[in-house]
Amino acid sequence: MGTGNLLWLLPALPAAGALILLLSGRRTDRWGHWLGTAAALASFGVGVWAFVAMLGRSGPERAVAHNYFDWVPAAGLQAQFALQLDQLTMCFVLLITGVGSLIHIYSVGYMSHDPARRRFFAYLNLFLAAMLVLVMADNYLVLYLGWEGVGLASYLLIGFWHEKPSAAAAAKKAFVVNRVGDMGLAIALFVMFATFGTLDFGEIFAGVPQAGEGTLTVLGLLLLLGACAKSAQVPLQSWLGDAMEGPTPVSALIHAATMVTAGVYLIARSNAIFDAAPGARAAVLVVGAVTLLFGAVIGCAKDDIKKALAASTMSQIGYMMLAVGLGPIGYAVAIMHLLTHGFFKAGLFLGAGSVMHAMNDETDMRRYGGLRKFLPITFVTFGLGYLAIIGVPPFAGFFSKDRIIEAAFAYGGAGGITLGAAALLGAGITAFYMTRVVLLTFFGEKRWHTDDSGTPPQPHEAPVSMTGPMIVLAIGSVCSGAVFVWGSALQNWLAPVVGDAHAESEIPAWVVTIAALAVVAVGVGVAYRQYARRPVPATAPDRVHALTTAARRDLYGDAFNEAVFMRPGTHLTRSLVFLDNRGIDGIVNSVAAVIGGLSARIRRAQTGFVRSYALSMFTGAALVVAALLAVRLL
Repeated sequence: MGTGNLLWLLPALPAAGALILLLSGRRTDRWGHWLGTAAALASFGVGVWAFVAMLGRSGPERAVAHNYFDWVPAAGLQAQFALQLDQLTMCFVLLITGVGSLIHIYSVGYMSHDPARRRFFAYLNLFLAAMLVLVMADNYLVLYLGWEGVGLASYLLIGFWHEKPSAAAAAKKAFVVNRVGDMGLAIALFVMFATFGTLDFGEIFAGVPQAGEGTLTVLGLLLLLGACAKSAQVPLQSWLGDAMEGPTPVSALIHAATMVTAGVYLIARSNAIFDAAPGARAAVLVVGAVTLLFGAVIGCAKDDIKKALAASTMSQIGYMMLAVGLGPIGYAVAIMHLLTHGFFKAGLFLGAGSVMHAMNDETDMRRYGGLRKFLPITFVTFGLGYLAIIGVPPFAGFFSKDRIIEAAFAYGGAGGITLGAAALLGAGITAFYMTRVVLLTFFGEKRWHTDDSGTPPQPHEAPVSMTGPMIVLAIGSVCSGAVFVWGSALQNWLAPVVGDAHAESEIPAWVVTIAALAVVAVGVGVAYRQYARRPVPATAPDRVHALTTAARRDLYGDAFNEAVFMRPGTHLTRSLVFLDNRGIDGIVNSVAAVIGGLSARIRRAQTGFVRSYALSMFTGAALVVAALLAVRLL
């Protein structure tokens, strides 16, 4: 049986795991976590088999697709439930199932004492299945199905501990913010159908040259709106920090392998539309550049280890958005950074979970210190992820992030210089806040004498089910970048889908590399001076610089959204309700009241007495006779 016929197994295996775990009830509590993990590993096995089969075919024949049934056989809209597997999809399939499986294994130990562990694994399986449908879709309607499935799964996982008000509020916030982006994607689908008469990828991309630039610009901006919400980009980034209320494996899954990468995938997949719409592509550049700095600045002021890493994700996805906004010279390097980020960011989050596991779920880094002696495996694996994310050679982030910076400078003109400078500045700030995280957590004197309950923590290394995935991810953080750039392997692999354009800049690549390493060194040095050579107070100081205050409040992202969107929306809604109640309903109710009043008065003439009717008849006859006499006399 061909690869195309078996594509359905990739999302079906984790979907079946989720279905069994959700419907079987408590009977599977004892072994449900193993079923969920096995489903994820089986999907990864199918992905590896499909990858090997793809390598065995020649370039033009590597992409396969299969139509399973007619989903929407309407007169004007013919949409099939079809899946495809090309070079771009394969990158995401291996990332989602590979890193997702490691997170499942890690969760066996991390969630071992949670009574709802079976339900947690069901939601993890659902997340994988939805994300696989999203990236394997052969048309935008199936993609939208996976898109909404990812939103549902994220809501369930972020609010998994829904008995905590903060977790319930965070899940609701993520859901609402993502609905804004989903409306953008839904309207984009309407525009596609109105313009091209189809939602099929191939037919739409083939019809792009015949479409007007204005239509394509609108379409690109709507797709960008959807991407901003899913990938937590400005101005729809506010949900990501709050999403840390979910269990730590959820954070790793959302940030490294699934949800936040969906927006980057959407733009990379829709590259034909953005290449033909310079205005929309410019908007992607602006969003990426602003967000990479936005997230980096926020990360500098977070004392919560998970929220610091969340801000880091926002910034790193900003790098990817910047790269896809560069067009053909940036698509492949964006995917390269997405893949390397999947290794080191998953490792960093799982390392943070190991620290929390050892510290009675404490997340405040000011209450850590000196943990490298107690958590040696966590320290080494976390440290390798740290070196990768700040871009130290030869770790993965050095290869992928450097190429984004080079591509930004190669964009040309003042715009290229501005984008390249922003990317360089972001690299320096990243080095600062990530060094701060490492120093506050693993170095210095211990600051964890007691926790809030008065019980002194007893730091200890995590079990092998947790450290094993961390070690594998650390290996990926070290090696993946070099593997991807060896002989331009990844760029050549993706060329049939996103093109094969190379960045050509007047600034030599070695100059950019030296500049990047210099700003990283400055960032590390400033952080070392601030947090290694000075005592760290147990609580954050109240009197700080205005920028620090703003960063602690997420650069007023929530306040901005509240002032610009929420409050005007509330006033508009209240005005419409008032118009409906007093205007539309008032007119309807007034007409009804007039008719009712007239009816009540007319009803009084119907007494049911014969004498009353006789008097009415006599009165009427008298009036008629009087009228006739008056006419005769006149």
